[in-house]
This record gives sequence, C-alpha cells and structure tokens, in this order.
Amino acid sequence: MELKVVCLLTLLGVLFVEPGFGQRGDIDMNEWLKDKVEFIKKLEEKFKEVEGRQNDFDALETKLNATVDEVTRQKAEMDKLRKENEGLQTRLNATEEEVDKLKQNSAKGGPQIAFSASLANFGEIYKGPCTDKALIFKRVFSNTGNGYDPNTGIFTAPVNGLYFLSFSTYGYNTHVMGAILMKNGVSQISTCDSPSTDGSDSSSNAVVLQLDGGDKVYMELWDNGRVFDNMNGHTTFSGFLVFPA
Repeated sequence: MELKVVCLLTLLGVLFVEPGFGQRGDIDMNEWLKDKVEFIKKLEEKFKEVEGRQNDFDALETKLNATVDEVTRQKAEMDKLRKENEGLQTRLNATEEEVDKLKQNSAKGGPQIAFSASLANFGEIYKGPCTDKALIFKRVFSNTGNGYDPNTGIFTAPVNGLYFLSFSTYGYNTHVMGAILMKNGVSQISTCDSPSTDGSDSSSNAVVLQLDGGDKVYMELWDNGRVFDNMNGHTTFSGFLVFPA
C-alpha cells in the first residue's frame, strides 16, 4: 500500500511538471486528462496485481516456514529413532554373543543332566502319614547323568550350576496334601492343602536353585500329610541342569 501511494504521488508530480503542461494551444486538455486518468487506472490495476502476488508470496512463505518446521521436527524424530535403534542393535549383538557362547559350550560337550520320576511304579500308592516323611519316586522316566537315586528319592547334583526343579502332588481331603522340596535338609518351596470337604486336591510348584556338586535335593511330606499316586503319574519329581555356574 505504501508503494502504491508513493508511486501515485510521483506520477502526479510528473504530470504537473510535464513540459508544455497548461499550453492549451498545443494539446486538448480534456483528451490529455482522459489519457492520464486511463493511465492511472491501468497503473492502479497493476498495483492491485502486484499486491495480490505479494499476498500469494506471503502465503507461500508461511507454508514454506511451516514445511521447514515439520521437516525439522521429523528430523529430530528420526534422530531419536536412530538412537533407539542403535541401542536395540547393541542389545541384540550382546544377546547374539551370549547365544554363541551357549552354542560353543554345548558343542564342547557340556554336562547333560536331567531326571523325572513319579511316586508309583505299579498299582496305587498312598504315602503317609508316617515317621519317615521322605518321598521315594520309584517310576523313573529319565535320569540323564544319573543324578537321581530311585532307592532313596534323592537327587545329588553332579556339578555346580543352576538347576530347574519341579514337582506335583495329588491327594484326598482326609489329610494334609502337599510336599516340601528340601535342599541339604533345608526347606526351599512347597505345596500344601489342608483337609477339606472337596474330594481331592492337586498342586505343583517349581524353582531354579544354585546347587554345588554334591548338594542333595529331595521331597518330604508335611506332618500328618498324605499323597496319592498310580500309573497315571499324579505325584512327580523332575529337574534338569540349566547351565553350569
């Protein structure tokens, strides 16, 4: 708008100082004014066109600035994702290294230790209540490494390491049902259901224990406890070496 005013004022100044202005004998004043008015109108149209283009330019500049802001934001987001991916890649590489180590240990023939057994090796058996509360699992499903003794019910750790141990128990409502996992005479985990009106109960439990070579793990009944088993294998004792340590 300021440019338009300046230009108009300049034009008027030119008109009033134009050589020969006011000499009626030289020109027709009406024609001269008509030409100048027409010229001013065209000039105003040009100014409007320039103003419209300026508005378009301003709008385009606003869009461009918004685009720049969006690109900047997306770049920051990409940088954040790249850093997160680098962290994930580092963790993945560490995991792959651990897997490779485990594979190498396995290829070197690391100790293979596992056992699984159930209480009854024929017919049916009710164990307890009794003074000798140790449970002897007679029916051996597997005993790799010969760590489990079916004559005593004791698993003796052949090597130092982390061992996964689990057991299940089944019994009826006339006595306390459940058992205790013992390590070197000390209780570790257990299952327990008190006498109740329901017909029978079953339960299970599991744990990962650090065992040294020679440590003994076995199962015991609760005081006044009783469990049941038959060839369906309701009451069981199992374990295996996770890895030497």
